[in-house]
Amino acid sequence: MKNTLPASRTPHRTQSGSDVLAGEVRYGAAKSFWFSAMLVASVIGGAATISAAAVLLFVTSTGAVLLLGHSLGNHRKLIHNSYACPKWFEYLLVYLGVQVGLAGPLGLMRQHELRDFAQRQARCHAYLRHGGGMLTDAWWQLHCELALARPPAIDIEASIANDRFYRFLEYSWMLQQLPVALLFYWWGGWAFVYWGVCARVAAGVAGHWLIGYLAHNHGALHVTVRGAAVQGRNIRFTSLLTMGECWHNNHHAYPGSARLGLRPGEWDPGWWTLRLLERAGLVWDLVLPADLPCRAELAPCAPRCDTA
Repeated sequence: MKNTLPASRTPHRTQSGSDVLAGEVRYGAAKSFWFSAMLVASVIGGAATISAAAVLLFVTSTGAVLLLGHSLGNHRKLIHNSYACPKWFEYLLVYLGVQVGLAGPLGLMRQHELRDFAQRQARCHAYLRHGGGMLTDAWWQLHCELALARPPAIDIEASIANDRFYRFLEYSWMLQQLPVALLFYWWGGWAFVYWGVCARVAAGVAGHWLIGYLAHNHGALHVTVRGAAVQGRNIRFTSLLTMGECWHNNHHAYPGSARLGLRPGEWDPGWWTLRLLERAGLVWDLVLPADLPCRAELAPCAPRCDTA
C-alpha cells in the first residue's frame, strides 16, 4: 500500500508500505491471565482485607504511577520526547511507568506506534481504532491480541532499543511488581499487597482501556485530522483521574506537545507537574504546540496554544 500521507502524519518510527486493515483478533493467554489474576485477587483479597490505610495506599500509589510513570515517563518522555531531563530521572519515571502493569517500555512503545500509525491512515482495523463497540472492545483490548496480515515495521531508535536498562525492564516487567509487593507486605501485610499491587494494576490496565475507548468514540471534537481513520476526543471531567491524558483531541492534533490541556479549564496535572519539575531544574526544553511544525491537515485551524 503506497503511503500518501503528508510528512507531519507519518510517524518516524513506523514504516509505511504495510496493511493495518487486514488482520485477526486472537485470544492472548498471557495478557488475559495477567489482567484476570490481578482483578480476581484485588476483588477477593481486597474485599477480605479492606481498611482505610489499604485504600489510601491504593489511591496514592495508583495516582503516583499514573502521573509520574505513565503520563510523564512513558508517554510524554519516552514515546514523544516532549521534554528533556537527566537520564537517571528518565529511568526513574519509566520504571514507575512499568509499575502501571501495561507492558514493558519497548512493548508499550511498539503498541503506541502501531496504533498511532494505523489511526492516521484512511482506514484501519477496528481493534486499532476502538471501533468494535464497548463490550467487544473491552474483550479485545484486555484479553486479546491483533495479528495483522502485513504489519508495519516499527524501528525504535537505537538509543532506546539498545538501552540495557530498558531491555531489562522489557523482559522482566511483570516481575517488577514483586519488589513492591514484598515491601508492601513487610509494611502492612496482605492487605497492602492486594490493594497496593493487585488493585493498582487492575485499575491501571482497565482504566487505560476505558479512557482509550472513550477518547476515540465520545467527547468533544475541537480539531479534526483530515483523512484520518479515527479522531481523538477530549473527555472532560476525567482530567484529574487521567493526569491530563484525557485531552486526546488535543493530543491527536499536537502529539509532540508536553502540554495536553490547551484551553482554559482543561486541567492537566501532568503539565502542572512538569512546570514544577522545570522550576526545580529536573526538566527543561518543554515542547508546546507553537514549537511543532505546522499541520495543514488540521481542521479547523485552531489557534496555537503557546502559553507557558
